[in-house]
Amino acid sequence: MTQLLAIYDMDKTITHAPTWTPFLIHSARSGAPWRLALVPVAAFAAMGYVARLMSRGRLKHVMQRMMLGKSMSPEQERRAATAFADRVTKDGVFAAALRQIEADRAAGYRLVMATASYRFYVEAIAERLGFDAVIGTESLRDANGHLLAGIDGENCYGPAKLAMIEAWMAREGIARADAHVRFYSDHVSDAPTFAWADEPFAVNAHGPLRLLAKAKGWPMPDWER
Repeated sequence: MTQLLAIYDMDKTITHAPTWTPFLIHSARSGAPWRLALVPVAAFAAMGYVARLMSRGRLKHVMQRMMLGKSMSPEQERRAATAFADRVTKDGVFAAALRQIEADRAAGYRLVMATASYRFYVEAIAERLGFDAVIGTESLRDANGHLLAGIDGENCYGPAKLAMIEAWMAREGIARADAHVRFYSDHVSDAPTFAWADEPFAVNAHGPLRLLAKAKGWPMPDWER
């Protein structure tokens, strides 16, 4: 029996805007407002990434350490993720994305979110949107389960995202030959997963992704309208 999978990127594919920096600011404002004074420093760190002086993973580490602190208890983590998910799903999701998610669900697809954002806060958003599974960047934790500022394994981005999707499928016992995969993303960094999918959808495509999608003949649904 063919396994139907609908795999969605999250930031700017489903949501109107990226979520990592807003999550950090939202959580700092609620838990330690004094950390908002570090926002200019975080912006300076982001410039280091743009100048290719640090990796995306290192930037995530630095920003989390500044805005959330050295660690978060499981309860603090849960409160922060829940509050932010409520905010995002209230008015931060494209209506067209919601319609497509519902259409895929009705057609019998298993809904999977695959995102470079950290899984620890994405899961609350995905749950509210009715997703069945989340593949995302994993976080380091201490022996007591406290969230630390650091990536456990790979940043779920570019070729690593496809590798993590394939690893998830292996854990679920889903052979690629037995699956039909729809994939939705707004970013050209997901080119490996677009090429691997049976039905690639270049959502809200701009710049390099639009050029690639035109060359490959991929559909380009516009969910921003």
